[in-house]
Amino acid sequence: MTTSARALYICYFGLREPLVQTQVLPYLRELAQGGFGISLLTFEPSMKSRWSEQSIAEWRERLRADGIEWHLMPYHKRPSLPATLYDIVAGARRAAAIARREKIALFHGRSTVGAAIGALAKWMTGGRLIFDIRGFLAEEYVDAGRWRAGGLLYRLTKAAERKLYRSSDGFVVLTERARETLFPEGTGGRPLEVIPCCVDDERFAAAERLDRTAVRKELGIDDRLVFIYVGALGGYYLVREMAEFLAVAREQDARVFALVLSQSAPDALKSELSRLSFSDDDYRVLNVPPEDVPKYLRAADVALSLIRPSFARRSMSPTKFAEYLAAGLPVIASGGIGDLDAHIEQARVGVLVHSFDRDAYAAAFEAIAELRRDPELAARCRAEARARYDLHTVGGARYRRLYDAVLRA
Repeated sequence: MTTSARALYICYFGLREPLVQTQVLPYLRELAQGGFGISLLTFEPSMKSRWSEQSIAEWRERLRADGIEWHLMPYHKRPSLPATLYDIVAGARRAAAIARREKIALFHGRSTVGAAIGALAKWMTGGRLIFDIRGFLAEEYVDAGRWRAGGLLYRLTKAAERKLYRSSDGFVVLTERARETLFPEGTGGRPLEVIPCCVDDERFAAAERLDRTAVRKELGIDDRLVFIYVGALGGYYLVREMAEFLAVAREQDARVFALVLSQSAPDALKSELSRLSFSDDDYRVLNVPPEDVPKYLRAADVALSLIRPSFARRSMSPTKFAEYLAAGLPVIASGGIGDLDAHIEQARVGVLVHSFDRDAYAAAFEAIAELRRDPELAARCRAEARARYDLHTVGGARYRRLYDAVLRA
C-alpha cells in the first residue's frame, strides 16, 4: 500500500480514555488501512505518574503496527483557562515540530481545542486543517452548569470557534441537525462530512456467538426482563429519570431488572433505586472494560438512553445508541437528541420519550412491549446499525473521502 499523504490527528484526551479507545483509534486504523500515513498527538493527565517509559514504548509499538505514530504531551487542568491556553500553545509548537519532521500535509483537530492547536500549527508550517466538530462546546459547558451563558469563557470560546470555521479547510459534524445549525448556507465549497459515532460490527458479531442463557445465568438474571444502560451517569445523562422509568416499568412487569455498565461513581443511581424500593436483587452496576460491553449487551432485552434535551444536544451522536442497535436491542430514548428521532421512527427500532413523567414512562413501556413482539426486531436493529453506524462502511469511508477532498482542494 502506498501512503498518499500524512496527517496528524490532535486529540485533547489521553490515549487510555474509553472514548479514544472505542472511537478515535478505530477511525485512525481505518484511515491508515486506506493508505494515509497517520500520526496521533494526545494529552495525558498525570502523565509522569500514569506512564512509564516501558508502557509508552509498548503502546508506541502496538500503534505503529496499526500504522499510527503516537506522540504524547502532559495535560494541564488548573487553573482552567490559563492551563488550556498553555496546552494550546505548547501543543501547536509540538505539532509544528512533528509536521516538519514527518512531513505532515494535514492537521486533523478533534473538537475546538484540538482544532485550535491544528490551526496554529498550520499557520507555522503550512498544510490543511480539518475541524472535527464534536459538539457545541460553549453550550455544553452552560448545560453542565460550569459556565454562564454570555460569560467571558462562553464568549471567548464562541469567538475562537468562529475563527476556526473561517480558517478550516474541511469539517466533520456528528449529525445532520448540527450541519443545518452551523452551516445553513453551506461551507463555501469546503468539504464537510456527517459522521456519527460508529461501532465495529465485528465486536458484536462475536458476542452473538455467546450463549445468552449462560451469560444471564452468570449474572443471576435467568428469567428477568433486563433493561441495560451503558455510559456515564450524571450531568445530562439522567440518573433520576432513568430510575423513575424503571420503577414505572416494574409496576407493569415485576420481572424488570436494571443492568448498568458505567465507569462513573454509582452512588447517585443506587440511591435513586433504593428510594424507589429496588433491592440489591433488582439491579447490578458494573465497571467493565469496553471490550466486554458486547457480552453484557447480549444478556439484555431493552436498552435505555435518557438524555436531557437542549440546544447543545442537536449535535450529539451517542455511541451507546449505535452499540445497542449493533447488539440487536431496541432502545427507549429521549426525544430531541441529534438525529435519533428520525432514525428510531423511520427504522422502528425503539420508542421515544418526549417528557419525563409517569404517563410518558408507562406509555413507553407499553410501546416497547408491543414492539418486542415483532420477531424481526433484532434483525432490524442490527441492519440499522450497519446502514448508519458501521465503522468501516460509514465512519471509515467518510473520513477517507473527506481526507481525499481536503487534500485535493
